[in-house]
Amino acid sequence: MLANAAVTCTGGTITGNVGTFLAAPTGSVTLTSCPVTGTVHVGDGVAVQAFNAFLSTYAALAPKPGDVCTPLTGTLDGVTLPPGTYCFDAAATLTGVLTLDGPSNGTWIFKIGTSGTGALTGTNFTVVMAGGAQPCNVTWWVAQAATMTTSAFQGNILAGAAITLTGGTFNGNAWSKADVTITGTAVTGCAGSNGNGGIKGNDKEKCNQGVGNGAEGCDPGQSDHHNS
Repeated sequence: MLANAAVTCTGGTITGNVGTFLAAPTGSVTLTSCPVTGTVHVGDGVAVQAFNAFLSTYAALAPKPGDVCTPLTGTLDGVTLPPGTYCFDAAATLTGVLTLDGPSNGTWIFKIGTSGTGALTGTNFTVVMAGGAQPCNVTWWVAQAATMTTSAFQGNILAGAAITLTGGTFNGNAWSKADVTITGTAVTGCAGSNGNGGIKGNDKEKCNQGVGNGAEGCDPGQSDHHNS
């Protein structure tokens, strides 16, 4: 979990590191009945490095003239998608069951709000990984806010505004240009075997091939499709 100013978790669990770009007192991590298996970073060098890497990746994935993607509409209930790049030109309001079917090295990129504005909202929304597909290889780029309610979500969210998780499960990383709020959600960070929630130490970030090759400074020689 990585935010600009605040991460707030109430009644949930987090497996992975948690951090904010801003230092105290403006930056804060507030945990109420929310155990964290990982390290909390509030505006330290590790968090700043991770947040800058997030901004670079967010910019690299932003819609550009000439981009090729498959347009999507509707709730995605009952839809099965192979690896690829998919776009909603405005907001995406999702429910039901979406199946991502592909090999363990397959990558999925979803871009929400390619016209310039658009939020991601999921209610009773489940993402199923099939055929060996890995949630670490799924990226949801969102122009504005992302909200998941009583959902079983899988993949990494890169949001231009706040991320709000309520109930359900979240298997992936949540990176926000604003704040992250978690209420009653079981969160498992997606970063290889250590589940560090996308916040790394001094080693170079691994490149996520197929997702803009990761942030600047990533090490392509260490890529394992688990961008961390």
